[in-house]
Amino acid sequence: MKAIGVFSKDHTVRMVAHKEPKILHPTDVKLQMLDVGVCGTDREICAFDYGSPPQGEDYLVLGHESLARVVAIGAGVSQLKVGDLAVTMVRRPCLHESCIPCRSGRQDFCETGDFTERGIKDAHGFMTEFIVEDQQFLHVVPAAFRDVMVLVEPLTIAEKALTQVWQVQQRLPWACPVIPGKSPGYCHKAVVLGAGPVGLLGAMVLTSAAFDTYVYSREPMSSPKAQLVAEIGATYVSGETDSVADLADRVGNIDVVYEAAGASVLSFELMKFLGTNGIFIFTGVPGRKAPAEVDTDLIMRNLVLKNQVVFGTVNAGADAYESAVRDLSLFMGRWPNAVRSLITGRYAIDDYEDVLLQNPGGIKNVISVTTD
Repeated sequence: MKAIGVFSKDHTVRMVAHKEPKILHPTDVKLQMLDVGVCGTDREICAFDYGSPPQGEDYLVLGHESLARVVAIGAGVSQLKVGDLAVTMVRRPCLHESCIPCRSGRQDFCETGDFTERGIKDAHGFMTEFIVEDQQFLHVVPAAFRDVMVLVEPLTIAEKALTQVWQVQQRLPWACPVIPGKSPGYCHKAVVLGAGPVGLLGAMVLTSAAFDTYVYSREPMSSPKAQLVAEIGATYVSGETDSVADLADRVGNIDVVYEAAGASVLSFELMKFLGTNGIFIFTGVPGRKAPAEVDTDLIMRNLVLKNQVVFGTVNAGADAYESAVRDLSLFMGRWPNAVRSLITGRYAIDDYEDVLLQNPGGIKNVISVTTD
């Protein structure tokens, strides 16, 4: 069957004839891949910055953002049935008994680093025609929204981040007073740094929770991204016309920063303006660049005197996938045009070079492995 393989030894990315998998265990599920989202991680793997194939194999099948249809199930499968649409989790736990997170089903917090990740680290991904996966790593999604459910995996990043915000902020009296009909974040202000898919989905999560949400990105006010932000009821601020200081003046006390740009210099510039009792979330992984000046004294002073918290988040657990499936359905009820406009390009698997190696732009590009 067709698959897109990354050969790190000879630095090539090419179509391969990949062996079709079979159900071998009672809880195995065979899936026909429908859509595979493409993100910066995939392009970095194609540039050979990182990524590793399964042990003993020459290539890594790419792809970690998935949507698939169940075509066969093992005798012990109870959570899915043939015909269901499902998304697949990315990370698999390490095998060390000493790793408490992995033994607790929270491999997104793996302590050893010996986890595997489909399409990224030591395990084949989803950019192929069929895969087999254990039911514990699958989440059923509604068929009514088949065209956007490939967005579940990138949405899990924001879902996990906001869950941690609420957990961390229990350290202080931060929750908004309960008012019937009001969502929990209505008294707080949030800034999303970056207007890529992760940033825009994060803006949807924050806006849905009633945070007064601002999205700061370099695109002009006339851009489609700015229009999308306005459609969901958030405020777009363009780096083309407003500095970070201008943004801070406009927002006032910044309660939450959700970083989704992977730009370290910009992020630490914004950190200087994080508000009292504020929380700063890093989700981006910047490449190695030249050292940059940072006002460490100011940042450290603010962290102490303003009771601030900074944390990073990566990958996601089952709870974040469940929240993402639920919220994406809710978003489709509130902002169907905005959600659909996140996917700006669809490509056949034969056209993989156009989207993986050429970077055609847009917000989210998807490889449609199977059309229906």
